[in-house]
Amino acid sequence: MRLHARGIKAAFILLLCIFTAAMSKAKVLSYTKTSKGITFKLDKGLMQLNICKADIVQVKYTILNAFENKESLVVNNKWDQPGAFTVTDVGNQVVISTSRLKIKVDKTTNAITYCNAAGNVITAEAGTNKSMAAATIAGINTYNCTSQFTSPADEALFGMGCHPLDSLSINYKGRNQDMAIKYLTGAIPVMLSTKGYGLMWDNYSASNFYGSEANNTQYKYVSESGKEVKYYFFYGPSFDTIIDLYRTATGRAPMFGKWAYGLFQSQDRYLSEAEILTVKDNYRKNHIPVDVLVQDWYYWDPLPIGSHIMKPERYPHPKQLVDSLHKANLHAMISIWPVFGKGTPNYDALEKIGGLTSITWDNVVTHTFDTYYDAHNPKARELYWQQARDSLVKRYGWDAWWIDQCEPDNGALLDERRKANFYTGKGIDYFNTYSLQHTKGVYEGWRRDIPGKRAFFLVRQSFAGEQRNASTLWSSDIECTFANFKNQVPQGINACASGIPYWTSDIGGYHWHWTAPDWSKPEFRELFTRWFQFGAFSPIFRIHGKGERAIFSKNWDEDTRAILLKYDKLRYRLLPYIYSLAGRVNTENYTMMRSLAFDFQKDANVYSIPDQYMFGPAFLVNPVTSQLYTGTGAAGKAKTREVYLPAGTRWYNFWTGEVLNGGKKLTVDVPMATMPLYVRAGSIIPMGPVMEYATEKPADKIELRIYPGANGQFKMYEDENENYNYEKGARATFTLNWNDKLRQLSISATNGSYAGMLKKHTFNIVMVKGAHGADAGETRTYEKSVVYNGKPLTVKL
Repeated sequence: MRLHARGIKAAFILLLCIFTAAMSKAKVLSYTKTSKGITFKLDKGLMQLNICKADIVQVKYTILNAFENKESLVVNNKWDQPGAFTVTDVGNQVVISTSRLKIKVDKTTNAITYCNAAGNVITAEAGTNKSMAAATIAGINTYNCTSQFTSPADEALFGMGCHPLDSLSINYKGRNQDMAIKYLTGAIPVMLSTKGYGLMWDNYSASNFYGSEANNTQYKYVSESGKEVKYYFFYGPSFDTIIDLYRTATGRAPMFGKWAYGLFQSQDRYLSEAEILTVKDNYRKNHIPVDVLVQDWYYWDPLPIGSHIMKPERYPHPKQLVDSLHKANLHAMISIWPVFGKGTPNYDALEKIGGLTSITWDNVVTHTFDTYYDAHNPKARELYWQQARDSLVKRYGWDAWWIDQCEPDNGALLDERRKANFYTGKGIDYFNTYSLQHTKGVYEGWRRDIPGKRAFFLVRQSFAGEQRNASTLWSSDIECTFANFKNQVPQGINACASGIPYWTSDIGGYHWHWTAPDWSKPEFRELFTRWFQFGAFSPIFRIHGKGERAIFSKNWDEDTRAILLKYDKLRYRLLPYIYSLAGRVNTENYTMMRSLAFDFQKDANVYSIPDQYMFGPAFLVNPVTSQLYTGTGAAGKAKTREVYLPAGTRWYNFWTGEVLNGGKKLTVDVPMATMPLYVRAGSIIPMGPVMEYATEKPADKIELRIYPGANGQFKMYEDENENYNYEKGARATFTLNWNDKLRQLSISATNGSYAGMLKKHTFNIVMVKGAHGADAGETRTYEKSVVYNGKPLTVKL
């Protein structure tokens, strides 16, 4: 027994030595400078640093003999003019310098340290830094890929996509996150650090983020499959600069039509043409602002999915249906899935060109196993688009496309996706990119074949780069509970911090134990009211789910309806502000729904607040995500919520005009009609009239609210609202500047022009003070009214 034990011990030591050697840090043997960066030859493998710009670095590492030679699905910038850099050999380090960075490579370990131009450390690789280990997953031989970084105690980490069932935590410091896209779990591998940098983990396989390594002093990414470790480093230090660099690498978000910033009315599901027309009539005859009506799934029932046929018995006149919505100044969105049932011409045509995958979906209605098409196959993408274009989208004139069920998976059978043979390679290596490629196909087809109408795609999953495909991420089939509502707020914030500017949730939640809630009950009315208030300050404002919940519905008592109308009308009054923010999203890579760390990066108090955010530069939004007025024991609850006012500025209560100092917590009353809103001192907010649809009235008369106490600026953006002429320069901007000391408003000359541009604007200027200029309604008296004709103008107040 003693000899046997000694043999086991020896074998264990041998295995340990082999494992340690495999994980040990590879030394730099030599390096070669190229026009784009440096390639390092290591004693085990290769490493490459490419200087894409002075503040963007691509890192690649492999233990194999060569790097992969394949085109990125995520990064579409070819870096034809890479950033200038110099290389110096300093003792045990190779130092690569740009105008903004000093990048130090340790020759002994190949670990990279990132410093600013002054030499101060921003972050550094740590632990095993970059490593690959052989693995077998779902019977596939591959390599796990890992990269590890230092993380000081005072660092906060944001981004990582949208994970609808996640906890309330918003800061990823010290916690882990599944980064594999599947039903109710999203992943966008973009992270922002309060230390002033961002990372994009450039791997498409199922991955994980570990935020508490080495006693919470490090974090790491681990991907289950790859032939190289690859990531991008972005240096801000501001969050806005990091997002700008991310979209410089992966593509700008195009403008949506102005209508897309109004209210979407949807339901699971409208069953007939007559039902949709009734909804249209009820909104318009009651003069309730709305811009979009939505036809959700199974309009084809009982035909197989993928038929792309609106069942004539229920939809006898599809073209007339869409035309009638257009005549009522409504836009129309339809749901089309990437799934096909056997026995349809569309299925057969895709199968004939090898355009179907082996991945099946258990159809929840017919209980058949239907098949996903291969969105990675360019011929299949083109055929898919042509089928939908000719059967539905262009044929009937639909304005927007709801892309559902784009994970793709069949419940827990994720190995189907791993084992699938996509056009680009094994599914295990493209586990997370289906929605990216799917939206690529429909966006490119739309831009080519429907050139005068801006595309809009509502998508259940997003991946890095998807913003360039006119995609809005929605948080999937969440439940009608306050617990699920609470989760939406931090997930929306982090989705937008991941570089995807447009996010939305089903106002009220999608289902109640897979049925419709009784919306006439007070507890559900409270949930819907609070969610609707939050929705009015989300990038996309959208009602959807089981059970009738249109604003005109008899499910709402008159008090509830009055609150819903208040926020609906406020959203429409704010369209000059919101559409200008959308213009900045496109032209400046701006972020509309903003983690507090965007604007208050040095205020550590904001790092772990999950339920407050900035909506543009002015509004501090504080959704009420607890049930306070109905339900068991509600009468004994304090009807308040805590609000933190970030430091460094003064804040106005939007509803009352009260002025408060920042840097402190408040306990505020939250009656059902009120979601706490605060406006930062120095803000300039343009507000239009109440409208029934986004383009009903020209923006020639605007109430311009100024919140004194600090200097401020706001850039107005206008264009033709619907087409892509803005990409050719058909747009106009002018900048409003407030000088607080001089009490002076300056308006710049208008830059640019477009067909139908207003020749003049009338600004009714309101200096907010107490109740004067407070609340959502129109201010009856104003300090001055000025006519702006596009030439520079200065107003003394």
